[in-house]
Amino acid sequence: MGQVQGRPRSWGLWIVLAIVVIIILGTVTTYNSLVTLDQQVQAQWGQVQNVYQRRADLVPNLVATVKGVANFEKSTYIAVAQARASVGQLSPQAIQNAANDPKLMAQFSQAQNNLGSALSRLLVVVENYPELKANENFLTLQSQLEGTENRIAVERRRYNEVAQAFNTKRNTFPTVMVAGIFGSRFNEKAYFQAQPGAQTAPQVNFP
Repeated sequence: MGQVQGRPRSWGLWIVLAIVVIIILGTVTTYNSLVTLDQQVQAQWGQVQNVYQRRADLVPNLVATVKGVANFEKSTYIAVAQARASVGQLSPQAIQNAANDPKLMAQFSQAQNNLGSALSRLLVVVENYPELKANENFLTLQSQLEGTENRIAVERRRYNEVAQAFNTKRNTFPTVMVAGIFGSRFNEKAYFQAQPGAQTAPQVNFP
């Protein structure tokens, strides 16, 4: 009778151990999937930073070129220089963490949008200066800027796509419970918010 009574206890122990193993394996699998998705977001965020940096690198030469034209509106290229300086004031840590913090993402986006707007205004003013539109150096910069603006639009869209994939996975059950265990390690990803006219790259072509 003792052996018969012991078997249910033995089976009960194995059942408990099996449940524990299943929970552990499920947690590990979920954790690894979150890490993979998080790495995809970080990699794409790096691409976004690269294209924005490319645009910022074009600004000094662009400003120097338009400054060389007599009577060019000083306030226009000063606004561009100031907007670029504001972008440079963002700390590397803030930029790196922006994907995980909506407030930092908003600051980053606002600074970049301000620079984009200033550049757009400058390129509109250029229409009044035929000598600039025939300047080989300016035309090269204009072409590079056009390509960079297109890449910015593409990389922002791709970033939002991988951020959405992460957030969708993170907020589904039971993944949301696992994510909660690790605190800020798996915060929701911040998105780029559309600005008026942001669905298309700025038009920087000249007739």
